[in-house]
Amino acid sequence: MNDTELLRQCHTIFPGHRARTPAELFAAMAAWSEAHGVEHDVYGSGALLQEFEAKIARLLGKEAAVFCVSGTMAQVTALRLACQDRGRELVALHPTSHVFVHERSNYQLLGHFKALQAGERYRPWTVADLAALPDRLGAVGIELPLREIGGQLPSWDELEALKAHCRERGAHLHMDGARLWEAAAGYGKPLHEVAAGFDSVYVSLYKGIGGLGGAMLAGSREFVERAAEWFRRQGGNLIHRSPYVVAAAMGFDARLAAMPACLERTRFLYRELSAYPIIRVNPAAPQVNMLHLHLPVTPEHALAIRRELAERHGIWMFNRIAAAALPGTSSFELYVGDNLLNAPDERVREALALFARALAAGRQQAP
Repeated sequence: MNDTELLRQCHTIFPGHRARTPAELFAAMAAWSEAHGVEHDVYGSGALLQEFEAKIARLLGKEAAVFCVSGTMAQVTALRLACQDRGRELVALHPTSHVFVHERSNYQLLGHFKALQAGERYRPWTVADLAALPDRLGAVGIELPLREIGGQLPSWDELEALKAHCRERGAHLHMDGARLWEAAAGYGKPLHEVAAGFDSVYVSLYKGIGGLGGAMLAGSREFVERAAEWFRRQGGNLIHRSPYVVAAAMGFDARLAAMPACLERTRFLYRELSAYPIIRVNPAAPQVNMLHLHLPVTPEHALAIRRELAERHGIWMFNRIAAAALPGTSSFELYVGDNLLNAPDERVREALALFARALAAGRQQAP
């Protein structure tokens, strides 16, 4: 069996939300569309789309929001416009920013702006990290939470200080809020309070929400309208956004309502992991419903363990895995969603015990 087939036969799945087949997802979308009398938008004009954009804007406390086909397009467009407005081409970003790590140098190769790394890779920003840059910044981009370091957040007081620093410095403050839904639960604050003080906010319609894809960019009405025009110029003017909006909207409220429970389940998992020091966890305590687990075996060995647990015990521990900094080690991201939320406690404990036992045996076999 390939990995997809193997995953489908597992009864205890640790990462993410329950995966629906295309047939299941499309059937659910069709039923929801029928129940709500959904009509296609045409190049962004349509009741469903515009009502959902207005809903996102209200939740974030912004004047307006606009759909974008991808967060990659939304973010570099927002940062470029911010720099143009201020006549300053420099953007400060964390070393683990999505712009640096996952966007294939688009900001550089397409001439959007120039970027500076601020702060240290393995911790969230402080005001001192930004103050250490003497340059006149056009914009500052902050990711909440920082995915590449296990979903860490700056403290609430530090976040407020960062907002004030950017305001005093005259720099546009942009949020990479791909996981803002999770960050709000981590702070225990409503979305509009977290987003307050940011000039623009990008949010994802599939990460955490479970949609097909797509994003929203929120901010002032004038800024959003200009961004929308640039989305068109960059090839983002889809004739129908409705499939993306339906896929996100039909489960949106339930997903947001479940975020605190997902965070509490992550805390439960963290407590259970403390019994197995062979598995190292980052961060030191959960800040959102995400953890990074570090293993004392190579990625290849970890994948072999995953297959064995899936075939023999119906347990699926992780999706993607990568080599870690130390030789012979690996790590993976664990996003806690419906799967772990609905798994019985004893089943989770049994899976962790089997996983730790296999890792211990694998470490002994390593050369």
